[in-house]
Amino acid sequence: MQKKSKRLVVAITGASGVVYGAALMEQLNELGIETHLVISSWAKHTIKAEMGINHQQVRELADYSYSEDNMEAPISSGSFLHDGMIICPCSMKTLSAIASGYGDNLITRAADVTIKEKRKLVLVPRETPLSPIHLENMLKLAQVGVIIMPPVIGFYQHPSTLQEAILQFTGRILDLLNIPNKLVNRWGRES
Repeated sequence: MQKKSKRLVVAITGASGVVYGAALMEQLNELGIETHLVISSWAKHTIKAEMGINHQQVRELADYSYSEDNMEAPISSGSFLHDGMIICPCSMKTLSAIASGYGDNLITRAADVTIKEKRKLVLVPRETPLSPIHLENMLKLAQVGVIIMPPVIGFYQHPSTLQEAILQFTGRILDLLNIPNKLVNRWGRES
């Protein structure tokens, strides 16, 4: 088996917007990036409700997948080397747990490990409006180097479909992880 160029941890929580996590997994799979995926129990329901598919279809895109209660998974340890972690979408419950260091499941434990090992952690929070508590938690995480990336559409891209907007945002996540992609029309360059 050929060694893949990068290794990423991806988590999908139960917040609305699971289509972003699914699109990210599709792109990482197409690009040949090694992925370690955790889908929360609520995300399984949200995938069914919002996308009309079984979560297994998303899970099959991963090289490795784990149950959120499997605290023995390799990604729960700092000795597991990876190039970054993305939680997409990230519920406010998960964000709050990470901000307080409460690693009660594999997603929050893996995020805690990512922070302590000074690896890149990208959170895609999906909530609106934001309360002062949400904002304080985001600020706390941003101050320790976590990237907070709400799923905002770049209208200068002139997306004509929802799928185009989702892929453009997915490309921006890949940019943050230094993964070359053609999903984003670069500013100042003709389409």
